Amino acid sequence: MQKVAILTDSASDLTKELMEQYNIKFAPFRIIYSDREYEDKIDITPNEMYASLKREIPTTSLPNIGRIEKILCSLEEEGYTHVISINISSALSGTSNSVRLVLEDHPKLISYVYDTKTLCMAEGVIVIEAAKLVLDGKSFEEIIKSLPGLREKSHCYFTLNTLEYLKRGGRIGKVAGTIGELLNLKPIIHVGDDGIYHTYAKLRGRKQSINKLFEVLTDYLAKGKCNIWIIEGDALETGTELCDSIKGLNNVNEVNIATVGPALGVHTGPGLIGLIIQEV
Repeated sequence: MQKVAILTDSASDLTKELMEQYNIKFAPFRIIYSDREYEDKIDITPNEMYASLKREIPTTSLPNIGRIEKILCSLEEEGYTHVISINISSALSGTSNSVRLVLEDHPKLISYVYDTKTLCMAEGVIVIEAAKLVLDGKSFEEIIKSLPGLREKSHCYFTLNTLEYLKRGGRIGKVAGTIGELLNLKPIIHVGDDGIYHTYAKLRGRKQSINKLFEVLTDYLAKGKCNIWIIEGDALETGTELCDSIKGLNNVNEVNIATVGPALGVHTGPGLIGLIIQEV
């Protein structure tokens, strides 16, 4: 009989409560400062990371191989026969490859590594839906087969206070930089099917960019019901206002707020506001 585990990385931005509720295992990214190192969501919180940006901008590194090894050993000890690892876009991180390498040393675990080609709660909602399928008694094969369809229904759009953090981290993708900064243009950034950042629209100023996010959402809602996650990075007040404005819209099935954690926040900086739209 199959016993299937769902594994993800901390770029999925799932809370501890959600991971416990759906029995999701996770491998934390490392947050590296000049004199110290932390594991995302284990010994550094989003608030601590954002506060530290005024003093030092840390770097990030892949989840520790030893940590992944420990997770897989625990799964074997707990009698798991199968594991599905659902990870951040391989265009932005080498996490999927790291997991594959460690899995080679665990031939007893039948495994599948899925590159979501997205991140944040757009990755997180795929993880949650896969975990629900496990709880519903679906087979390893059925869950794997469902993943591309889940990805097709998961969309990520966001705007930033500045592109400086993306440029520093080398993750600017196909998003225009310097000229837009000079003109106070605030791009709406979309994670494409190729798993990298693209400019969806350019707006002058913060207010217009958030209004554009609202327009993007209404276009999806015109087509059918959606679950919505407001994502915010050190911008909870703005995120809450956007959430309140969305709650009463037709076809909004569910709306929640998620904080962009250290693994991603290092590269986006404070002030991120975005939408994860999950078509249902």
